[in-house]
Amino acid sequence: MTVNHKHIWNETKDYLFIALGLAMYTIAFTVFLMPYQIVAGGVTGFSAIIYYATGFHLENTYIIINGILLIVALKILGVKFLMKTIFAIFTLYFMLMFAQEIIPKQPNGLPFKLMGEGQDFMSMIIGCSITGIALATVFLNNGSTGGTDIIAAAVNKYHPNVTLGNVLIAVDFCIIGSCMFFPQFGTYLERAHKVMFGFCVMAMENYVLDYVMNARRQSVQFLIFTKKWQEIANAIGTEMNHGVTILDGHGWYTGEKMKVLCILAKKNESINMFRLIKMIDPNAFVSQSSVIGVYGEGFEEMWVKIKQEKKKNEDSIRDEQPTQA
Repeated sequence: MTVNHKHIWNETKDYLFIALGLAMYTIAFTVFLMPYQIVAGGVTGFSAIIYYATGFHLENTYIIINGILLIVALKILGVKFLMKTIFAIFTLYFMLMFAQEIIPKQPNGLPFKLMGEGQDFMSMIIGCSITGIALATVFLNNGSTGGTDIIAAAVNKYHPNVTLGNVLIAVDFCIIGSCMFFPQFGTYLERAHKVMFGFCVMAMENYVLDYVMNARRQSVQFLIFTKKWQEIANAIGTEMNHGVTILDGHGWYTGEKMKVLCILAKKNESINMFRLIKMIDPNAFVSQSSVIGVYGEGFEEMWVKIKQEKKKNEDSIRDEQPTQA
């Protein structure tokens, strides 16, 4: 497969998985959260609050708010950055509209309660679990659902010290807290109840999202003690496309010198790694350990901001140093 074909395939795969994640999100939101008028964060959550209070269609509020945000963000973030975001916004818009058309309705116009009456909390648990997995699917394939993500990216661009997570949490708190200003939700106590449910939604959804993303990104370290270290190192390099570091080892009991292979890999590659080792040397001694994070080529990028002033000072010091003849 050529470089161009590989790039096209990777892009196509991203869009397919983004669409799959959005479909899961649509099902969870319309089947488990909307019937019980459970509020959530993000533009979708705010659109739902407007719908519960006024009856204005959720998908229409969603596309209007995102349209305004996109116009502002196009100048700040650029078209290339927002391509998948634009795709996700319009895909979710049509999915939400279609889902509400085909799902049976209650007398009040909301989708029917699949879990039955009085099952608000259980429906929230199931719904948030699915939306968390759905959002993780979108993010892991380089996508975005737009809305508050656009706000967070724009703020982070001009204020690098303000993290994306902090902006998203602040915006979601404001959106969920806005329920207190809608008399249609009943007394202050009933509104407070809805706000507390919204905070539970936010916590549960973020927990599942982090769990899925970290599980996908989790890395492990292998230390392989074997007499067939050359064959195993060659197989790992060619068949699994992994770098291998060779360490010098010395056995205390036997007094023998030997080579130790050190490999960093994704956790989901462990089975293939063990299978490869066992095929070459069934008697190999292998140690596998989890690592907190692996950063660099082939793994995660180091998302650290370098202060411009510090960087300028380092550059000026480097320029002032005399060059050797």
